[in-house]
Amino acid sequence: MPNASNSNSVSLQVNGEPKTCAPHTPLPQLLEQLNMNPRLVAVEYNGEILHRQFWQETEIQEGDRLEIVTIVGGG
Repeated sequence: MPNASNSNSVSLQVNGEPKTCAPHTPLPQLLEQLNMNPRLVAVEYNGEILHRQFWQETEIQEGDRLEIVTIVGGG
């Protein structure tokens, strides 16, 4: 059965590091798994800034590339 391993997890890159997650993982759930507060980060998804209104409907796919930047307050 080809690609049988892909049924249990998908491979992606987060800030240049290889990661894996379950198939169909919503973006907010992935952020929680990475111990990131979704309220304090900005996400670039496959080269484009992903607006927060689309996060819940965005499911992680094989080969996705995410750049996650923590928003820091202060002066």
